[in-house]
Order: sequence, then structure tokens, then C-alpha cells
Amino acid sequence: MDELEFSFELITQDEKARLGKINTPRGAIDTPAFMPVGTLGTVKGIFCEDLLSTGSQIILGNTYHLMIRPGTAILDSFGGLHDYMNWQKPILTDSGGFQIMSLAKLNKIDINLGAVFSSHVDGKKFVLSPEKSIQIQKSINSDILMVLDECPRLTNETEKLISAIEVSTNWAKRCKVEFGNNKKKALFGIIQGGLDKKLRLDSMEKLIAIGFDGYAMGGLAVGEAQEQMFNILNETVNYMPKEKPRYLMGVGTPSDILGAVKSGIDMFDCVMPTRSGRTGLAFTWEGKLNLRNAKYQNDKSSLDDKNSLRGLNMYSKSYLNHLIKTNEILASMLISLHNINFYQQFMREIRKEIKKGNFNNFYNKYINKF
Repeated sequence: MDELEFSFELITQDEKARLGKINTPRGAIDTPAFMPVGTLGTVKGIFCEDLLSTGSQIILGNTYHLMIRPGTAILDSFGGLHDYMNWQKPILTDSGGFQIMSLAKLNKIDINLGAVFSSHVDGKKFVLSPEKSIQIQKSINSDILMVLDECPRLTNETEKLISAIEVSTNWAKRCKVEFGNNKKKALFGIIQGGLDKKLRLDSMEKLIAIGFDGYAMGGLAVGEAQEQMFNILNETVNYMPKEKPRYLMGVGTPSDILGAVKSGIDMFDCVMPTRSGRTGLAFTWEGKLNLRNAKYQNDKSSLDDKNSLRGLNMYSKSYLNHLIKTNEILASMLISLHNINFYQQFMREIRKEIKKGNFNNFYNKYINKF
């Protein structure tokens, strides 16, 4: 095998939990992996060199948003997002499918055309077709590209779920054609079907028949209870190709990750660490801490006395509480960086415990803390 090709190696399993490695020309990604979200070409409030220091091996960008700003002309002139934002590790890009759902009032789905949008910035109309989505992702120069899909809102209406699978399968085929044959990069299919096992397996079967480099579970973490998400994962993940990476899109909290790893998921992304950081919520080994609370006003302890990254262990909870209450931007930056660092520590411990065959004990120790 050419070492510059995209590949996935499944190293070992601890029951369903999997330890693996994704290889790309821009570097390896140890799995289970958490991908910080850089929607607009930046993980909010965090320098790229600090992301590297946390052990982050891959980040996520967004096709829809990067298409609008800065646009493909600028991205093409820089040779893609890596040089533009000074991040030389792998990048995965969401296809714009989530925005079809989240900006539903601004678009209309046409199975043949794609999603017809009115821009959320200036109202200008444009069509995001499957082909266009892949073309934009090529301008971004993503290492892992996602097919364009219809991600329905949480619903029990079977007809809506069936329709979303029909649209998503049609678009997935077209994305595969547009992607072409590039062994240095990867194209992932996205499985839909809501909380219905039969529909999930039907969607999965259709995508496996097309053939992708990895497979993602879409349409979860859209309002269902955590238990419902875990149930559908436990019922379906084992049917995903064993030799390909498995990605749960838009998830999540540490407890979401624990439950999904237990069912056999390899990859995660979520805005949670930085979004929480901007609201004063910190993730620690003792659980979540709301640093806005008055009880931290006189607390001289740090969030993590072992974390010297950017001198984070030198800042007391009292000081962070003060920064939050005075709306100082430094609070968002420090807590966001702490949270990303914690998430990557968390993933390293998960990988270590899977390797030791001790993941279930780790799961039981921490699942209720979060």
C-alpha cells in the first residue's frame, strides 16, 4: 500500500469499542477521535498551535459557510483551507447537509437540483447540488469529504424519513461520481433513517452498495433523548462495514461519546467544547463546572493543575469567574482551550483503556459524572 493513500487500520476491539488509526497524507488520526469544529476556518478563540498542543489531529470545516465566506476563489488562490488558516493536519468537511436542516426556512429541496438556498448573509439565491458540494470541498482541499444529504429534523413520520433516504441516496451516488478516483482523500457516505432500525439498515445497505471510504451516522443528536440515540446505535452500528471508519456526526458531550464508543463508533465532532467555553461551562474529570456560579468567586484552585498549556494551571476559578462576569473575551479563550484539551485527554484515556481491554470499567466510572 502507498503510505500516502487514505487508509484505516482496526487495531483491536474491546467488545464493541474499537481502537484504530486513520492514515492520510497529512498525518495519522488515532481513533476513537474527537474533531474540534472550525466551521468558518477557525476553532473559535483558539490558535492553531494551541490546537496542536492539545493533541488534536484533525478538525472540521463547513462547506456551506466557507462557500459563502471567504468563497472558493479565495480558497483556490491559497490552495485550500490548510494554508489559508495555517493548519497542516487533516481537515474533514461537512457537506452542507446540516444547514439544509438548520436553515430550512432559507432553502427548498429538489432531488434533481439539490438544495435551493437564499443566503443567510445577503439573501442571494444559489443552488447547493451534490456536485457543487463536492466541488467546494475540493476547493477547501479537504482530506475527508462528506456526501451531501438531507438531514431531517426529529420525526416519527415514516414517509419523511423514507423521502430523506431517497434524496440522500440519489445525492450520494452523484457525489461519488463527482469525487472521482482519488486514493489520497476519502469520501464518506451518510446513513439516515431517524430512530427506525429498519430504515437505518435500508439506508446503510444502499450506501454500502455504492461504496465509500467511511460511513457516518447522520440525523442523530437532533433533539432525541440520549437513551434513544444509544438504542439506535446499539441496534445498527454493528452492521456498518468493520474495515471502514464509523463517524457519528455532531456528537457530543463526554457521556454521548462514551456511549457511542461502547457501541463501536470511531469519530466524533461537536461545537460543545468551544460553545460551552463561551458561556462559562468547563468540562473536567470531576464533571461539568458552571464557572458563572457564585461559589467559584473565592475559589483559588485551577481547572486542572497539571495543564500548563498557555499557563492554564496558573488561572484560578475565582479569576475565571471574574472574567466571565465582566464579559472579558479572555474567559472564552481560556475555558474553550481548557475544554478542547480536556476532550483530547478524554479521548486518549478512552484509547488507552480499549487497548488494555478495560473500557467497560472506564465507562462505568465516568458515564454518570457527565
